[in-house]
Amino acid sequence: MSFEWLNIFSKALLGVAHNLTGQIATPIMLVTAATLGALFVAWFVVRGLYSKATLQMGTMLMVAVLGPIFLAEPLADVLSSDGLLAQGRDLGISVAAGLNGDSNVDPSRMVATMQGTLTDNFARRPLQVWNFGHVVDDQPACRAAWSAGVTAQSEDRVKRGIGGCGDSAAKESMDNPNFEQIGTGLLLLVAGAILLAFGAVLAIKVIRAALDTIYHGLMSIFGFAAGGFVYGPTQTFLIRNVVDGFVAAARMTAYTIFLGVYVLILRDLFTLARDQVMVVFIIGAIVEVVAILQLKRLSAGLDRGNEWIANRFALAAQGSGSRGSGGSATALGMGAVGAGHSMRAGMLPVLAAFSTVSNSPATEWLWGRTRSPLRPFSRMEREAQLGQWGFWGAPGVGGPDGSYAQAYVHRPVFARAAREAALAAPNGGINTVRGAAAAIQGLVDIGGKITDAPAALMAAGFTDEDIMFNAIRSSSIVDDNAKGWTLGNNHLGRVVAAVQRVQDSSLRLLEGGSSTGEVAADLATLQAAAFRYRRSAPAGVTLTADEDRFVASYLRTPTEDVARDLQTVAGGGTLGSGRPLHGGPFANDALAAQRILGEIGSRQADRILGSVNDVLRNPADQELLRVARGHISETVLTDQALSGAKRTATNTPTPPRQGSPQRPGWAPPMARVGARLN
Repeated sequence: MSFEWLNIFSKALLGVAHNLTGQIATPIMLVTAATLGALFVAWFVVRGLYSKATLQMGTMLMVAVLGPIFLAEPLADVLSSDGLLAQGRDLGISVAAGLNGDSNVDPSRMVATMQGTLTDNFARRPLQVWNFGHVVDDQPACRAAWSAGVTAQSEDRVKRGIGGCGDSAAKESMDNPNFEQIGTGLLLLVAGAILLAFGAVLAIKVIRAALDTIYHGLMSIFGFAAGGFVYGPTQTFLIRNVVDGFVAAARMTAYTIFLGVYVLILRDLFTLARDQVMVVFIIGAIVEVVAILQLKRLSAGLDRGNEWIANRFALAAQGSGSRGSGGSATALGMGAVGAGHSMRAGMLPVLAAFSTVSNSPATEWLWGRTRSPLRPFSRMEREAQLGQWGFWGAPGVGGPDGSYAQAYVHRPVFARAAREAALAAPNGGINTVRGAAAAIQGLVDIGGKITDAPAALMAAGFTDEDIMFNAIRSSSIVDDNAKGWTLGNNHLGRVVAAVQRVQDSSLRLLEGGSSTGEVAADLATLQAAAFRYRRSAPAGVTLTADEDRFVASYLRTPTEDVARDLQTVAGGGTLGSGRPLHGGPFANDALAAQRILGEIGSRQADRILGSVNDVLRNPADQELLRVARGHISETVLTDQALSGAKRTATNTPTPPRQGSPQRPGWAPPMARVGARLN
């Protein structure tokens, strides 16, 4: 507040201002600027804007009169002892002192008083409370002893002086330090830092107000030397700098009042509190946090006021004071400069300009890129686009009827086939075990593969992930296992693989190695395989009574010899004269043998499908599964006999033993499987 810091570089600044004035304020510059200003006057007269012409002439005359006075000493009002800043400071100190009850104020004396007050309140008193638990200055002898010891920078002298001044409590605290002093010191440091932060903020604002005034004073040299004569933004520039110089004095006054009240009120608080320094520190810290926020609002208000005043003066000089709505008109040269005090307001136009340039087609042509070429990955994006366009832009590829769209036409067909098959299955439907197996069968019927099943089921309306997963997994395992069965009919091989899978997962369910959902899916897959096999077998034929009895006899006890003899006769061959006639009198009748073979295949397929359906209706009855396995085993025997495949341990299902007792623990878990199927 003493402005001693301003004296450090005042001479250098004065020299800069004088040199700048000597270089700019030359007769040639003045004549040129006045000539440009006169051209505006002539233009206004030609257009009939006589009031504007008069205002421009008056402004030029005012600049011509005030210019030499200002240019003689450009920074006199800033750096002199009776300039605007000093007067603002003195006014602020007087107001602050008056608010504190002091009517006779000498600013220079008050500055020294404030400095001493700060020293006592923020150093001397807190340090005494920290060390002794109270302020020792109340006793003159202790006060003198403390001052002498601190001035001599001697800890021993302080101890001796305090010990002999008669303050026994201070001596006791000094001789027996404790942990309470550590807590007191920490609180003093934290609270004191907050209090001093407010003073630091104000100090920075005071210094900035002075430096801003110096800056605007230097800029005013350009205005008075030349810019003030020319209509428009240059005149506005001069007006802004002159206004800022006067507003700086108001800023200095406001900040000084703030700082003076802050220091003087704290002085009174510390005086009244006496030994209760900690209370003042804590309460004062809370108050100053709020004061910092209030000071920020005051500073923003002064900025807005400064812009408004400068804008109104500029509008008046330009003859535009009546324009706009509700006083919102903006003078020439105020738009961009008026936003200069706000970082956010200044950044928005810059960002908008950057975005405009980046999104311009001209920039794309110039840089050889597409879609915002100033973006960081625009080059990579362009390369990716060109690569895509090379494919999609090829004739016949893109579009709703292009080859790419045609590659996915089968998807809706697969979904429809899966949905219709699921709905048509007995005890089926969407999100059912049998429906899922039937949907996969419908998908295969129309040419789909097991890899298409997830998408087809989802498109068909299935949402139960467990049902879809178990159905697809079961069908995939059965398809893979069926590859190992060397049978004449591949569909029969899938039935064999499916029944083996059911038997395996059912036994593992009893041991806790599988789940009811897995077994249910395997049974549904077996049913779908049996249906497919029945569909591939020949339809039934009408036989004679003897032929029907022969077929019934074979189905009761099928043998490979009978099957081979029928195959021989059906192929046009004859049985040897020495061989028994398995087929009776029609054994050498090729047509009869062919019809019998067809009926055997048809009835065996019927027996497989019927027995499998029985198993699904009641999986808890193990005997039903044995019956189905028996029919499948007999059908495999017939197939191997007719196809010539050799029976091995791995390509022939194990025939069940009918009538065996039910496996212990079979019924309960398989009943739960049945509940999921039905």
